[in-house]
Amino acid sequence: MRSINVGTQTFIPILLLCAVLTLGIQRGRAEDPPKKRPNILFIFTDDHANNAIGAYGSKINKTPNMDRIANEGMIFRNCFCTNSICAPSRAVILTGKHSHINGKIDNKNTFDGSQQTFPKLLQQAGYETAMIGKWHLRSDPTGFNHWEVLKGQGHYYNPEFFSAEGDKTYTGYATDITTDLALDWLKSGRNPEKPFLLMCQHKAPHRNWMPGPDHLTLYDDIEIPEPDTLFDDYSNRNSGAKNQEMTIANHMYDAYDLKVSPTEALEGPAKNLWDNTYGRMTEDQKKLWDEAYDPKNQAFH
Repeated sequence: MRSINVGTQTFIPILLLCAVLTLGIQRGRAEDPPKKRPNILFIFTDDHANNAIGAYGSKINKTPNMDRIANEGMIFRNCFCTNSICAPSRAVILTGKHSHINGKIDNKNTFDGSQQTFPKLLQQAGYETAMIGKWHLRSDPTGFNHWEVLKGQGHYYNPEFFSAEGDKTYTGYATDITTDLALDWLKSGRNPEKPFLLMCQHKAPHRNWMPGPDHLTLYDDIEIPEPDTLFDDYSNRNSGAKNQEMTIANHMYDAYDLKVSPTEALEGPAKNLWDNTYGRMTEDQKKLWDEAYDPKNQAFH
């Protein structure tokens, strides 16, 4: 596994050197047959810190598949996020432009899909492109030959997807469904004669952190240490930190976020959120969920 640190001062000379070498190679090998262009699989996981992955130092989460990819490739230890908010970060990745330039500054406004994006450039270069999973940009995907994406934020259980062909609700867990749809396209949905870009974008592990049916008890026997920042006071921090909703007491719902069994007194937004998540499960899914969480709730109460 290679780890890359690139400083600003060294980046431009390296870039120019690469350009010169590339031109020299192209001129020296004009007669060579064109090489097969690489396929691109872009896997996007949502809303977690880099140290949530084993390859980046996690001591709790087990991420063997992502660690394997890292070990066979490279990781970036000096890479910075231009916008860490959910939807704006997606727009930055697509356009290569800062949020104030691409126009997607928050989760509420609509992304302008008419602007240039890297999938469109790959299409122009002869690539077949596909987008599957979480889109969350309040506009239909553009620059893709095939797309099937979650509605809005998406649900973990039995999520609704929409595509150019219409809406469809799948029974199952969002991560499994997104993965299966991506594999289906890879195996039988694309033109095998063309190079491809596949953007496989997962909802997990975004709030409200609902585990899949196979992982409901994954951390039951693991002691998770209390974060050093649990009781930090943000009242005197800069506006970016001070204004964020970051406390368990004030900003999380017992049932929706913390998986504490709701009481009959539950009402308002907290009830609606829980009804729209737990309520959309099948009876078999609810049974597995209750078997996993009821003992914890009984011990808590």
